[in-house]
Amino acid sequence: MSQDRSCNDPVLVNDWHIIADLATLPQGQTHRARLLGVDLAARESRTGYAVTRLDTNEPVAATERYGFLWACLGTPERDIVAIPETDEPDRHIITGGSIGVRVSGLRAVENFLDMGHFPFVHTGWLGEEPHTEVQPYQVRLTEGGEVLATECRFFQPAASPTASGGMMVDYIYKVVRPYTVALYKSNPVQTDRLDVIFLFVQPVDEENCVAHPLLCYLKDGIDAAGVRAFMQLIFGQDKPILENQYPKRLPLNPRAETPIRADAVSVYYRRWLRDHNVRYGAIPAHH
Repeated sequence: MSQDRSCNDPVLVNDWHIIADLATLPQGQTHRARLLGVDLAARESRTGYAVTRLDTNEPVAATERYGFLWACLGTPERDIVAIPETDEPDRHIITGGSIGVRVSGLRAVENFLDMGHFPFVHTGWLGEEPHTEVQPYQVRLTEGGEVLATECRFFQPAASPTASGGMMVDYIYKVVRPYTVALYKSNPVQTDRLDVIFLFVQPVDEENCVAHPLLCYLKDGIDAAGVRAFMQLIFGQDKPILENQYPKRLPLNPRAETPIRADAVSVYYRRWLRDHNVRYGAIPAHH
C-alpha cells in the first residue's frame, strides 16, 4: 500500500518528531510507536529512553523535552523547536493528550490553520453564525523561513476556558516545520500577552498521524485540567471532519482543490511544502 512507502524527504528524516507523551508511557514496559512508516520501540533506561528501529534493531537518536519523547530517524540537522514561553513561571505548560487521526499529518496542520471552519465545526465555542466571515489577514515568510499569518481576527463565543462572553480574538499562526504549527491568541485577562498552543504532528505513515498539542496558557483564573479539557473538546470536534477528508494525503498541486480567500495561509503552506521538497503525506504537484 502507498501509505507504507518509506520516507525519503531529508527535511523530515533528519528532524525531530514526537513519538510519545511521557506522562502516558507505562513504566518498565516497552512502548511501540511508528514514525514515517518505521516501527520503533522505546525502552526506559537509567539515562532516559532508548529508541530502536524494529526493522533493523539499530538505535535511533532520542531525547526528552516539553514532556514528550522525541526521535530522529536520520541525523538531526537542527534542534527541537525552541518555545521561550515554556520558561515563563506564570504559565501552565501542559501536554494536551495524543490524538490519533486517520489522515495525513499535513492535513492536520492545514486544518489547524483554517479559521473558516470555526463557526461550523466549533459552534458555540470558537465561532457561531452569523459571524462566519474570515477578515483579510497577512501571510509572509519570516527571516527564519517560517510561514507567519498575522492580523487574524475572529469573533468567538467562548474563545478560551476563562472567557466570560463572546469577543473578537486576535490570532497569529506560525508554521515552524512541515509537521509543526503554532497558534498565539489574545488572552482575555492579560490583554498584552498571548496564550500559545503548539501542535506537533507525528507522521505515523502517509495517511495516519498522531497530534500532540502543547499548551502554554497564562495561569490567570484557570487550572491545568480546564486547559486540557478545552483542548480535547476542540480537537474531538476536528477529528471526524479530518478523517472524512478525501484524499487523505494533502494535494500540493495549486489547482487540485479550489481555495477561497480565507485559505490564503493554506495556499502559502502548500507552496512552502513544495519549496521544501516535502512529499511524504502529500500528493506531489506533478501528479
